[in-house]
Order: sequence, then C-alpha cells, then structure tokens
Amino acid sequence: MSKKECVAMLLAGGQGSRLKALTRKVAKPAVSFGGKYRIIDFVLSNCANSGINTVGVLTQYRPYLLHSYLGTGEAWNLDERDGGVAILPPYATQTGGAWYAGTADAITQNIGYLESQDPKYTLILSGDQLYRMDYAEMLQVHKDNNADLTVAVMPVDWSEASRFGIMNCNADGSIEEFEEKPAEPKSNLASMGIYIFNTDLLIETLKADAKDPDSEHDFGKNIIPGMLAAGKRLFTYQFKGYWRDVGTVASFHEANMELLGPEPAFDLYDESKPIMSNASTRPPAFIAPSGVVDDALISNGSTILGTVKHSVVSTDVYVGQNANVIDSILFPGARVEEGATVVNAVMGENSVVKAGATLGDPNEETIAIGDDDVIEKGDE
Repeated sequence: MSKKECVAMLLAGGQGSRLKALTRKVAKPAVSFGGKYRIIDFVLSNCANSGINTVGVLTQYRPYLLHSYLGTGEAWNLDERDGGVAILPPYATQTGGAWYAGTADAITQNIGYLESQDPKYTLILSGDQLYRMDYAEMLQVHKDNNADLTVAVMPVDWSEASRFGIMNCNADGSIEEFEEKPAEPKSNLASMGIYIFNTDLLIETLKADAKDPDSEHDFGKNIIPGMLAAGKRLFTYQFKGYWRDVGTVASFHEANMELLGPEPAFDLYDESKPIMSNASTRPPAFIAPSGVVDDALISNGSTILGTVKHSVVSTDVYVGQNANVIDSILFPGARVEEGATVVNAVMGENSVVKAGATLGDPNEETIAIGDDDVIEKGDE
C-alpha cells in the first residue's frame, strides 16, 4: 500500500453519560442532531471536505447503531478503494480483552492499523464535537512549524477556562506549558482535543507510555506533558470558528437552538463545506392546514398537524392536532399526540408523548426522555 500523507483516527466510543437518557441506548457520537444528522456527521464531513479519505473510527460503548450507520463511508465520500472508513472496536488478545483505558490507549491498541496505512502524519479527532474545520490548514501549519505535535486550540471565556486543558504559548505559537483543567489558568487558549502528530514519533511515544504503570494513557494527562518534558516541538493551531462540545442536556439543547433563526450561529447551509449524513431517504414533510410552524427546522417524513415553534424536528416525527411543540428537539420517529404539549425538552427516537400529556417546563431545566420512552397523561 502506498504511503499516505495523513490518516485520521476518530475516537467515537464515548458513553456521554451527562446526556442522561439520550445516550442510554446509543453512543454519544450516534446521537441525533439538527434534524437529519448524527453528531459524528460533522467530523466525518470535515475529513471529507479536507481531503482526508482514510479514517479509522474507534468505537466502544453501544456500537451497533454507529457501525450500521457508518457503513462503508459512502455517505461522506469516504469509500475510496485506497482509503475509506475502518471500524476499530476493542478486541481480545492473548492476555484478555478490555475497553480502551484512555484516549492514548485507544490509539495504542490500534497501532497495527496505523502501521498498515503508513501515514507521515496522524490526525487524532473526537467524534462528539460540533464544528466545521479545514484540517488541511491545520496540517500546513504543522508542516510550516516543523512541529512534532500540533494542538488545535480556541479562546474560551476566562470563567470556563478551568474546565479545559489550557495551552500557555510563546509569540510564535509554540507551547511552553500545558495545564490540565487548572484552578487558576494563565491563558484562555483551550485544547479542542484535536491533534496532528508525526506518526513515527506518535507510535514511539505510545509504545513507551503503554509500558508505564503510572500512566493513565491519556493524551492530555500524559502524552502532551511527556512530550513537552522531552523537549519536542509542540505548536498550536488557533481555531476561531463555531465549536461546541455538547456534554450536557442543556448544552445539547442550546446547540440545536443555535441552528435556528435567519442568521444561525452555526450555518448548516454552507455549500462550500457541506455537512453530509447517512440519513435515509424519506418523502417530504407534510404540514396540514391546521399546522403552524414558526422558526423551526422540519425534516423529511414528518407530519405536522399542530403547532411547532422555535424547535428542531427530525425525520418521521408526528405532531398531532392541537399539539404544541415549543423550544424543543424531537428525534427521528418521535410522536406528540393530539392536545399534548412539549416545551423546553428533548424527545429520544421513537418516544411518545401521549394525547393531552405535557413534557417539560419553560421555567425549569431542559428535560430529556430516551429512545422509545412513553409519557402518559398524568406523568407530569
């Protein structure tokens, strides 16, 4: 196989437990988002739009839906003969089998895949973030700096900086110090968990880390600090676009709401760098004469007989007569029956709010119900 310039390794095994009911049956990267997408669509689309056609997807928690959704990678133009999507779950060895012990361990367990592809550079990505980035630009910065490792960073609010891995940099963008979730951060440049390594050095470093009994086998906690201590050339690539790590129900709800309005914070309609998906082909949405839709995304296959305001409606959703859906997100196949009310809520796939029932409260925290859940009248 010919040597590739850059291969992506996509960490997509996260449980996303803070999303509560939404990840009870699926991994976080497979969670529905924006009506017709799943969260993983965004990073896969970034790969395709950046000319990176070989992607190893490392799965773990509840992987079945994700595996079937990814297929051959055709939906993202990632099904080339000398490339494509490879699904890389944890596997049994002569000494047993276990889930990935950390982000670095996940790559370590798949060094064989990396070696078979023989790329000069390796791009490490997370499968549960929402953003649009040209990785080719980041790779060029890596080359220009003759870097061993380049870390994508972006400024965050100072009040939030202690939640992130923080990069303290020199004027040329070289990393002087890395602090993992510091109580008193010296900078507000936060790591996005997106890395480009020189592959030979990455493999050498991972093999050494695997032998360290005191390591947590994590990029932020072990690999990056270790490379800094060893005097390697570490640089930042500063990203200034839209980026969200939707770790909680509230942040997930907020990110969906940012798709709405005439000038959304995150534009799904940019044809120069399209967001692609493996969404099934469905007939057009039907909005009845009784239906009222205001500032909402309505996906194919949906039937709207009631009122939908400031909401995101996925494929095959049903909103019955005299029902009201406000400030909410309805996943594929969700049903809001006649006279029901859904407000400030997230409904999982094929979930149901029965006739006359109410889900959510505009004055409370956003509520989420999981796939196949049923809310009866009187459950409020």
